[in-house]
Amino acid sequence: MNIIKSIKSLQIIDSRGFPTIEATVEFENGARGSCAVPSGASTGKLEACELRDGDANKYLGKSVLKAVENVNTIIASKLGGLDATNQQKIDEILIDLDGTENKSKLGANAILAVSLACAKACANNSKKPFFEYLGNSRGNLMPVPMMNIINGGKHADNKIDIQEFMIAPIGATTIEDAIRAGAEIFHHLKATLKKQGFNTNVGDEGGFAPNLDSARQALDFISQATTQAGYKLGSDIMLALDCASSEFYENGIYNLAGESKKLNNSQIIEYYADLVNSYPIFSIEDPLAEDDFAGWQEITKVLGNKIQIVGDDLFVTNPRILENGIKEKMANAVLVKVNQIGTLSETLQTINIAKNAGYNNIISHRSGETEDATISHIAVATNAGQIKTGSLCRSDRTAKYNELLRISNYLGSQARYAGKSILKK
Repeated sequence: MNIIKSIKSLQIIDSRGFPTIEATVEFENGARGSCAVPSGASTGKLEACELRDGDANKYLGKSVLKAVENVNTIIASKLGGLDATNQQKIDEILIDLDGTENKSKLGANAILAVSLACAKACANNSKKPFFEYLGNSRGNLMPVPMMNIINGGKHADNKIDIQEFMIAPIGATTIEDAIRAGAEIFHHLKATLKKQGFNTNVGDEGGFAPNLDSARQALDFISQATTQAGYKLGSDIMLALDCASSEFYENGIYNLAGESKKLNNSQIIEYYADLVNSYPIFSIEDPLAEDDFAGWQEITKVLGNKIQIVGDDLFVTNPRILENGIKEKMANAVLVKVNQIGTLSETLQTINIAKNAGYNNIISHRSGETEDATISHIAVATNAGQIKTGSLCRSDRTAKYNELLRISNYLGSQARYAGKSILKK
């Protein structure tokens, strides 16, 4: 029996130097599980609420001591003595204990830390890796990494409006070769940018943040680096974008300030279609603003049979919102971020809804991360097929890649690599 003896939490620091919460659950037999919660910079309006203190004298108002207190008092007293084996029941108790639609009373960060720590303690008690415990020994699909190697938007201090330019090593046959390919392209890109006089400092997610003039210039640099690294675009490597377009949308207009373009939703769809026709782009995330529903329906109709259209801010990992989006024929894939919804059970529910509808799943990090590599395990456990966890530098990003390598090593010959199976037919 996985009987909870204690639940303790503390405030730690994320990759941006701001506080976040870590929780540890201990069972009566001594088994323990811990989880640290990430934080996003560009966030959807309907995300679960991340509770922060608002005290300007501590971490510029971003401390999470109230969330820590909620875990150590309210949550710990309610869950103490319960059997954590039934994850659904644990999460229902946490949700009911909070009692709000967006988990704003206790904080989604507090709730998620405990939800995942309970599950990880159960895994440790069963003496299984978390992915094996969570996937009931059925998870063995190593995800294609979508590697963010040029940053823009809120993730960088440059003129590029699109937030992420990514490479996906679909032509690899193993996760080991996929990560190697990404690292080699990353280093060739650095050398190319440096040679042409661009800054090679990195953004929040480890990608370079050169002051380029346009999306096309960024894609050209990545294309050049891919070729220099000895890989072929369109077969070995595909490209992907995260536009985070809600950040440059206002009053029905998409303002690509860096390119001096002001476009309505029809025009920006044409803009994306032109990029897709010019480069081997297989995936575009958040191409339209989260409340531009007509735009989402239109781009899905225009490009959805060619490429992956990913809803992040649109769906916020919320099962109810995703179900409605599927009904309204918006997007064909969902970005899965555990802290957008706040519990493991709801995260898994969202993944299953997407799978049943034929939507792709991409398990994702946040721009504010820690060394916690739980998402690597979730990606494999659910056979999601894709993962977003940043570039090939910064230990908060490489921790996830390294964990995938460990999982692959553990699985041995049973490990499968998703590769080209993720492409839309």
